Amino acid sequence: MAAREQFGSRLGFILAAAGSAVGIGNMVGFPVAATKNGGGAFLILYAVFIVLICLPVMLAEMSVGRNSRKDPLNAYSTLTNGQAHWKIAGWLSIITPFMIAVFYLVITVWIFGYLYQSIIGNLDMLADPATFGNFVQSSDLFIYMVGVLAVVYLILQGGVKQGIEKAAKVMMPALFIMLTGLVIFVLTLDNAFAGVQYYLIPDFSKINASVVSAALSQAFFSLSLGMGIMITYGSYLDSKSDVPGSAKFVAFADTMVAFIAGLLILPAVFSFNPNTNTENLSDSSVGMIFTFLPKIFLALQASIGYVGASIVASLFFLLVFFAAITSLVSIFEVPVSALMESKKIGRKKALGIMGLLLIVTSVVASMSFGIWDVATNFTAYAGQTKSLFDVIIDVFYDTILPLNGLLICLFVIYRWKKENFNAELDKGAPKYEGTFFEKYVDLSVGTFIPAILFLVFINTVALKYFGEALIG
Repeated sequence: MAAREQFGSRLGFILAAAGSAVGIGNMVGFPVAATKNGGGAFLILYAVFIVLICLPVMLAEMSVGRNSRKDPLNAYSTLTNGQAHWKIAGWLSIITPFMIAVFYLVITVWIFGYLYQSIIGNLDMLADPATFGNFVQSSDLFIYMVGVLAVVYLILQGGVKQGIEKAAKVMMPALFIMLTGLVIFVLTLDNAFAGVQYYLIPDFSKINASVVSAALSQAFFSLSLGMGIMITYGSYLDSKSDVPGSAKFVAFADTMVAFIAGLLILPAVFSFNPNTNTENLSDSSVGMIFTFLPKIFLALQASIGYVGASIVASLFFLLVFFAAITSLVSIFEVPVSALMESKKIGRKKALGIMGLLLIVTSVVASMSFGIWDVATNFTAYAGQTKSLFDVIIDVFYDTILPLNGLLICLFVIYRWKKENFNAELDKGAPKYEGTFFEKYVDLSVGTFIPAILFLVFINTVALKYFGEALIG
């Protein structure tokens, strides 16, 4: 086997890691969550959790990856000399991103379909409330899936430097430019600043245990923690790289995109309807993207014409498509990297094998919306009937991610040991050694962060599967 692939530059790593973190949730889910949960108060909570909880977990993942030069499965095995119980943590870190890639692929296919329809001038059709329900049951989905898979394959077959890094260097700046341009345009619309007001003015009366939990979950999921991505990307860094500094940039970029997206979504909503009741906004990013926002874009035709409204809608869907693709590429790289390392095979063969598994699983999951009854009514728990798609999100996204975060914290402090953890982070980052931040990371990763993640995990299990929240 050839030597471990590496990123060609620090900027390439930061953009790729930021691309993995910047996803659909940043574009829509975060702004709506902030607006419904105290505006500026939620933003403050989110920022605090990013710095105090998520950054230390990210450093734990990156350091394990760089030290082992392995994917999550083989990293745990290498650093524990193959201890069986830590192999379970490794397997969880591989199965989780694969299953998350399944539902992320399905949503990315929907976005690609809406992008195509808005480009060819069918914005009025997309704004029809019945369109989305018909769309997710259409055979056209599988044509769009071919297009999305082709993009993912073209990026990943190029490897780390020529594929992932090169794509990130194009897509991430383009994403920032499109987002900024759309924000500037939306802020010129009538009543737009009513949305800014709802988004930014703090309402501390809305802060309760449930909102605190939501802010922590949003921050944790937003940075792609618990998915094995940061372990895998960390393994592509050389020993001269400044891991703490890079992690800070990734967290900052991710947070800024989420914040700026709020300056797009909420002003657009209020320019369309100044009397919008924010409590009625959909909690679901999917609901906002595919059923609510197309109506808002169509309403723009009164001021900029139908073609102008279609262009704005097309730019928005292209923006979200870029965010989705960069995340999907990063998520799917984890199991591909693990297969390459474990079976000592080349990238293209590993991509072929994992790609086939992804296609089969995603096709079945995409039938969860009325196409196939078995997938649509897959099971039931907590008094609700759940589709296969629902189960994938509940189990692998909502439940196992905080568990994986808990396991990596316990691993670096109590199995790998604090001295090795610090020594790895000190490489390439002489200014990190002995700082207050280093001492805080040591303390937090070994004490209260695992406790918090454990509480999040058991609360999620109680709420999702038994319908009774322990907290909030």
